[in-house]
This record gives sequence, structure tokens and C-alpha cells, in this order.
Amino acid sequence: MNTPEVLFVCVHNAGRSQMAAALLDHHAAGRVTVRSAGSAPASAVNPAVVAVMAELGIDVSREFPKRLTTGAVEAADVVITMGCGDACPVFPGKRYLDWQLDDPAGRPVEQVRPIRDEIDRRVRALLAELVPAAP
Repeated sequence: MNTPEVLFVCVHNAGRSQMAAALLDHHAAGRVTVRSAGSAPASAVNPAVVAVMAELGIDVSREFPKRLTTGAVEAADVVITMGCGDACPVFPGKRYLDWQLDDPAGRPVEQVRPIRDEIDRRVRALLAELVPAAP
């Protein structure tokens, strides 16, 4: 069986998509290939995102925003946009989802935690679909 590949996309690749990628990578433990990208990448990952992820023992401090490429979309089995209306290339045979989520940009840690927790809930549900538990 091929390893499913998931691409998380938001405009700046500094918040939501970074959290989603890190959470899926953490929970999947190698069972899913995970990438994230943005159409207009920021210069760094949001510090509040780094802080709330560290609370879960997940270090995203060395991550950096990456530019969305056609190749990344082509390689993915599932493409998830993060409620930001991104113009993402569409290819047949791909599954596209749009997760409407608040943007953590400019928000304090206390307001980023519930965004992280909602992303975590969605990531766990996606993982259960992509890689069903062995009987």
C-alpha cells in the first residue's frame, strides 16, 4: 500500500498549515507523508504557533514557510486549504478539502490554543480515514 500524502495550504504558511502539518506528522508517526505551503509565504512561523505547539511537545521552531508549487499539489493525495480562499492548482484524482479556521496571525497564545485544538481534532479524524486502525 502506498503512503498517503497530504498537503496543507494557507496564504502565509506561518500558522494554520504549519500546525496541521506538524500535528498530522506527529500523530501519523511515518504512516502519512505531510507537507505544507503558502501562496505568499511569510518570513517566519508565527511565534504564538511555535509556543502552543511546544505545549504539546511538538517543536516547530525550526520550520519555515514554504512557497506553494504545482509539484507539491501534484504529489499530494489530499490537499487541504485552510479557509483562506487560496487559488490552488486543481488536478483530477485529488481530494480537496477546505477547513474554515480562524487565522492565528496577530493573536495571543490564549487565542491560538483553541485554533490548534480544532486543527488537532480535524487532523486525527483525517488520519483515521487515511490510515484505518489495524483490526
